[in-house]
Amino acid sequence: MVFNCFGWIWKKTRRWNLLTLILTAGSWFILGIWYGWGYCACTDWHWQVREHLGYFDQSVSYVHFLLLKLSGINFNPKLVDKVTVIVFFVSIAASLWLNGRDFIKAQKK
Repeated sequence: MVFNCFGWIWKKTRRWNLLTLILTAGSWFILGIWYGWGYCACTDWHWQVREHLGYFDQSVSYVHFLLLKLSGINFNPKLVDKVTVIVFFVSIAASLWLNGRDFIKAQKK
């Protein structure tokens, strides 16, 4: 998640960041057609592992869960979802723009 948010900053990680953002979008919006909007296979697997270990403290979203566990604050889940979507779209826009700029610069050389 941290890499998705900030991997576009460094030139060496931009292509990988764009790939992980595209995979995230595919999971959220394509797999989400069948499993529910925002579905993430990694999160689903994490919930299953936690249940197997005897933890049944799931939140409505993984980001909400992490914020609750790390800060102890029970943020409004709808607010968390909105901020998550905004950060995702800002990150993918930055990654697309910078990767595109890098590609154009490389073509001019």
